[in-house]
Amino acid sequence: MTAHPLFDIGGRTALVTGSSRGIGLALARGLAEAGCRVILNGRDGDRLAKAAAGLPGEVHTAVFDVTDGPSVTAGIAEAEERVGPLDILVNNAGMQLRAPLLEFADADWHRILDTNLTTAFLVGREAARRMTERGHGKIVNICSLQSEVVRPGIAPYAATKGALKMLTKGMCADWGPYGVQVNGLGPGYIETELTRPLVEDEEFSTWVRGRTPAGRWGRTEDLVGGLLFLASPAADFVGGQILYVDGGMTSVL
Repeated sequence: MTAHPLFDIGGRTALVTGSSRGIGLALARGLAEAGCRVILNGRDGDRLAKAAAGLPGEVHTAVFDVTDGPSVTAGIAEAEERVGPLDILVNNAGMQLRAPLLEFADADWHRILDTNLTTAFLVGREAARRMTERGHGKIVNICSLQSEVVRPGIAPYAATKGALKMLTKGMCADWGPYGVQVNGLGPGYIETELTRPLVEDEEFSTWVRGRTPAGRWGRTEDLVGGLLFLASPAADFVGGQILYVDGGMTSVL
C-alpha cells in the first residue's frame, strides 16, 4: 500500500533551526526520510556538519545566529540562493533555564525570551517575506506542553512557549491569506540528551509516567508524524493550530 499523495513532500526544501541535536535533529531526519532537501541550522558549524553526515538524502547546513536580526536576514538569503526557495520552516531553536521565579536573573529572562520566542519571530518573518511572495509555504513552530500548563521552577520557559503559541496564531492571521500555513507542534516530556538528567531522576520519571496516559516518556521519533502532517498538503486548510504530542498529558488532571 502506498502513502496518500496528500502527504507527499518529496523534493521540497526545509530549514530546521537548532537542528544539530535532540528534537531538531530528529525532525530534520524525518523530513529527509520523507524526501525533503533539508537545511540544518545552528551556530556551531562543526557540530552541524557532523549531524548532516548522519542524515540521508540531500542535506545542507546554514550557520547563523537566529537571535540576531541581521544574521537571520543574511542567513536566509544565502540559504535560498545556495539551496533553493524554502517551502518549509521549522522554528525549533530553544532552551530551558530552571530556577524559582523569585530568584530568576534579569539576564536569564532576556536570554530565554530571545532564544525561545524572538528567534521564531525573526526567522519566521524573514522566511514569510519570501513565502508570501511565492504564494505558498509551511511554518511549524515548536511549542510545548508548557504552552498550556506549568510546573514550579519553569515559569519563564512556560511564558515563552505560551507566547509562541499566540505568535503562531498571529502569524496564521497575517500570512494565511497569502497561502502560508502556520501551525505549532507541542511536545510533551521527550527523552533527549538535554532531558537525560530528568529521565534518570526516578522520582521525576515516575511522576511523568504516572501523569501521562500513554505511561511513558516520549521519544523524539514520536514527533515526526505530526510534523510531516503539518508540513504536507494534507494540512493546507489547517492554520493557527497547536498539535500536542504529549501522550495525552494535557487532557487529564
